[in-house]
Amino acid sequence: MTLSSLHYFILSAILFAIGGIGVLVRRNVFVIFMCVEMMLNAVNLSLIAFARYLNQADGQLLVLFVMAIAAAEVVVGLAILVALHRKRPTTDADEMNVLRG
Repeated sequence: MTLSSLHYFILSAILFAIGGIGVLVRRNVFVIFMCVEMMLNAVNLSLIAFARYLNQADGQLLVLFVMAIAAAEVVVGLAILVALHRKRPTTDADEMNVLRG
């Protein structure tokens, strides 16, 4: 059984939908952060599928840039979340709406 590009696009859409629902529904900032990363990975999967479908390496190059930006976002985002968690003992997104000390 071979997988066509449609299978990858369907999987990408499902992963993106799960990540989007997780961002909208969950209140824990760490879970929201993981859902955003899941959405980025879904986009990466669709870019790779498009690159494979069109037989071009442009999509794969774009995926490398997205992964680099996602890695930088993880570093900065987790540092901010850990600093906020040290100030306030909760990880509820509604409680972390003010960034002043």
